[in-house]
Amino acid sequence: MDFELMGDPNNRKPMANYMRDQFVFAGVKAKARQEQAKPLIKASKSLAFNEIKTLIANLYARSEREYQYTAIDVAVANVRRFNLAELQALLPFVTQKAWWDTVDSWRKVLGLYIARHQEDKATVFSWLYQQDDFWLRRLSIILQLTEKEKTDQIMLTQAIENDLNTDEFFIQKAIGWALRQYSKLNPNWVADFIADHQLSKLAVHEGSKYLNK
Repeated sequence: MDFELMGDPNNRKPMANYMRDQFVFAGVKAKARQEQAKPLIKASKSLAFNEIKTLIANLYARSEREYQYTAIDVAVANVRRFNLAELQALLPFVTQKAWWDTVDSWRKVLGLYIARHQEDKATVFSWLYQQDDFWLRRLSIILQLTEKEKTDQIMLTQAIENDLNTDEFFIQKAIGWALRQYSKLNPNWVADFIADHQLSKLAVHEGSKYLNK
């Protein structure tokens, strides 16, 4: 694969520090990365799915974090062409080199898919719900962030209740995030949900932000 990101060495340390030194960085900020990747993204739209999957795998194999971001950008650019089986074939990438940045970016891929295929939403949810890996469970909680009036309240309730007592920051943050987002559309439901459940302080704080305005 003849693709190289050109970064600024001065950006490497600050970018790594922001991610708690979990990964090394090439020093390419988002706007520059997206500009440099334009030809690759454009070319990917002519590839068959297996070629796209191989491209994503090759990008994921690179050590610099920005290549994982580019891999997800490839998935986003092509998600309209994916069927359900192809989407599922990409799911293992969610838990590779997993941290909130890539996991939440994969949520965009899943969210774009279910927006176009509501009939598959329950199936996609089942891939994430009650899984051992908490990153997948985080996705089950925030899967419907952009669903608005199409939000399945039962699905959201199941995802949150499954992890009510999970002592993991990124899970509790996700619970609050999901409730906060849905409160923009249905504040009464969210207020009742918070009142009826023993949520963590973090989840309540995050989930009730718009309710207190």
